[in-house]
Amino acid sequence: MTTQSMSTVNQQMWDEALKSILSLSKATIKHNMELEVRVADLEMELLVWKRAHSVALEASERDNVHIASLHKQITNPDGSRENGNPLVLCVINGQKIFFNQALLMQGFMGGQNAAQYLTKAISDYLASETVQIFGRVSFWVSIYFNKIELVSTLVGQDVCSREQLEGFLAGFSEASPRFTAVDVGIGEGAADRKIREYIQTYTRLPETYKIFLGGCYESDAHYSSAFDNLQSENLLGKLVLLHSLLDDCSDQTFAVPALNVEKILVQQPLHPSRQQLTPLSVAASMEPVAGPSHGGLVSPQSPGCIGMRYPDPRYPLHKQSPPPCNEHYLMACSKGFFKAGACKYSHDYMLTPEQLAMLAANAKKAPCNWLKSGLRCPYGDSCCWGHVCPNGSRCFHLSKGKCWFKGEGMHNT
Repeated sequence: MTTQSMSTVNQQMWDEALKSILSLSKATIKHNMELEVRVADLEMELLVWKRAHSVALEASERDNVHIASLHKQITNPDGSRENGNPLVLCVINGQKIFFNQALLMQGFMGGQNAAQYLTKAISDYLASETVQIFGRVSFWVSIYFNKIELVSTLVGQDVCSREQLEGFLAGFSEASPRFTAVDVGIGEGAADRKIREYIQTYTRLPETYKIFLGGCYESDAHYSSAFDNLQSENLLGKLVLLHSLLDDCSDQTFAVPALNVEKILVQQPLHPSRQQLTPLSVAASMEPVAGPSHGGLVSPQSPGCIGMRYPDPRYPLHKQSPPPCNEHYLMACSKGFFKAGACKYSHDYMLTPEQLAMLAANAKKAPCNWLKSGLRCPYGDSCCWGHVCPNGSRCFHLSKGKCWFKGEGMHNT
């Protein structure tokens, strides 16, 4: 082989080696770039998980308090499942917080609307919890206040007139038999003393699931000892604080969850050192809701908000898509209350009194499943379903064996 041919062969070998090196170099650079991108993604993901972990650690103490409270209820041999329907209570210290000016100026209708707004807020809070509740929830609201002082303050500061306040209190109380407004009379700290006893008594009842507290501050000497005792008994998880407008939530000693209701309640300026009450701007977006409330934890009419709608006027109620839930509007629907979407019927319609009356009349045409199954109806006269056949003993379908009212005594009219 000549020198020239050997040189050509060597040159070709070097060229191939360089090509291989260049190819390997490009592949290495590309792989390194992919790894750098992957590392950046992993670092970002790690940062997200670190933040989530930090939030979880901050919430762990509240979760432990809640779990301890639930464990105490579960292990109690006289638990709420055996003692009847679970109680959800709301108590408001009217000396510390009260309803906003926009509602007060509506008088009677404002009281009705306030009851519905408060009910809806608490309903939504409970619906967000994942704990299974047995039975039908019994919801009670109590407001404690010194009426003479309240009238003097609200009228004196041009928040509302005396007549408007009287109408508001009447409307709120008449919204449900379980809603009460209590005048504690003259006396320093009278409302605080009554509410403290209320908390100490009802938190220890096995039937009590939650107590929502408005105007009961844990830093207040009237309540700090009560909170401390409940914490030692693993009962603090039953409490939820209602945070109103102007509340200072920074000084929180106990791990008690909170529900923001600043569009409904505001801190009361019953003392000269407190800020002037001017909550009209807060409630500017709250539209009044016509019609009475039927009590119960889920009110039949909810405030105008996202998700609420009117029925399609082209169709009757039973042909709406989906139709309104009879139990939600006339009693309380256990299916859709604690788990959104569990009920196949709608809870989102805003119904007029005439539509509610029509809904009630049509519901009576369908038999109560309790009586139909030969059982005693736990709701009695308050049940929205029919306990007797509308056609009575002369029912044509009964003679054919096709009447829906199959329970004993459902044709004895």
